[in-house]
Amino acid sequence: MRASLIQIAVDEGESVAERRQRAVSLVREQAGADLVVLPELWTTGAFAYEEFGPEAELLEGPTHEAMAKAASDTGVWLHAGSIPERGEPDGGSPAGDGPLYNTSLVFSPTGDLVAAYRKIHRFGFDKGEAVLMGAGDDLVTVRMPGATTLGLATCYDLRFPELFRGLVDAGAETLVIPAGWPERRRSHWTLLAQARAVENQAFVLACGTAGTHAGVPQAGHSLVVDPWGEVLAEAGRGEEVLTVEFDPGKVAATREQFPVLKDRVLGLDRPRRR
Repeated sequence: MRASLIQIAVDEGESVAERRQRAVSLVREQAGADLVVLPELWTTGAFAYEEFGPEAELLEGPTHEAMAKAASDTGVWLHAGSIPERGEPDGGSPAGDGPLYNTSLVFSPTGDLVAAYRKIHRFGFDKGEAVLMGAGDDLVTVRMPGATTLGLATCYDLRFPELFRGLVDAGAETLVIPAGWPERRRSHWTLLAQARAVENQAFVLACGTAGTHAGVPQAGHSLVVDPWGEVLAEAGRGEEVLTVEFDPGKVAATREQFPVLKDRVLGLDRPRRR
């Protein structure tokens, strides 16, 4: 299986429409890949909080339209990263006043939207994304016939291992994590990606952004990790397309060879004080 992670740069001098068209061109250049992945909130920048509302789209908005066509034109499975999604308004609220979500879109090679994942864990500690966007509540997997089952997560989700256990229980073999991870915590990015791969005996495809989001330098360093925690490929800090070939069958082989997941003990009581 061949995967291409597009570590696109967010340039504050470039409009959302211009970046969207550039992303389309980058996707189309990946003909021959099985799966193409874009990062989190690449339309606005993950830290450009003031842009979330003005640039929010309906699920089937301009990014959906552009990415669906790019997927079908190129014949690839496309994880189009995430967008600020404008949800449906509550009863009585005016159009355009619906809640915001950080929503990932996945398209089939025919351009059909096969999955949308609303980010569950929102970053910000009572500010930023954590207060501006609603939380998703669904675990989402996508079956690529004849290849692998994708488990979807986004950026800050990477810090919460129980989410990934749930994805594995739902059949995930390849964990896809678009992100807008800051440079100052890059060591955590690499460490956590490897940890999620090892503990779940799954491939991890972690796609970050380059550039600067609202004054926050991005880590870049997208990476692909195998079920043993080995980094198969890693990007630098700048804009780059990271392409790697891997064997999805290694997941089943690893889980059979070293069957740690069978020894999980669930439902433990809280420890007693002594």
